[in-house]
Amino acid sequence: MARYVGIDTSTKTGFVALDEYGDVWDAQEVEVSGKDPERMVKLIDRIVHLVGPEDVVCIEDFAYAQANRMAMLGGIGWGVRMELFKRRITYMEVATGQLKNFAGCKGNCSKEDLIIPIYELWGFRNGSDNVRDAFILAQIARAIKETVKLKAFQRDVIKKVRGR
Repeated sequence: MARYVGIDTSTKTGFVALDEYGDVWDAQEVEVSGKDPERMVKLIDRIVHLVGPEDVVCIEDFAYAQANRMAMLGGIGWGVRMELFKRRITYMEVATGQLKNFAGCKGNCSKEDLIIPIYELWGFRNGSDNVRDAFILAQIARAIKETVKLKAFQRDVIKKVRGR
């Protein structure tokens, strides 16, 4: 049985796994306390441990932030990518704008602007914007591999993610 995973890397990382029907198997915000770099290593390990070898994975691409925050987020993001690579788990990167477009919003909308479209499209609710982003990423992974009824704006995003 296929599993479609979305990962929104951050100090509180969103993780969602869906089955081929779009049912949620796992939806959580992964957070680890402690001092860096040990905290970052534990966070990366915990995230990668959630991913199975056959999972289809989409990760949100790096967004711009303040320099010190970008360094931390880049460290977590690259750490997850390197661990997936070491485990031979492939992943697709999805730009932040593409993620938002897939939910029917403009690429520069706020995270709060996604709450209603996510519920209207998929009936999914979660209090964490990281989990909501991971949910959309998992839906993109699913739409890439499964025959899923998509709206025109969603088909456009899938074409871009696939590189066509």
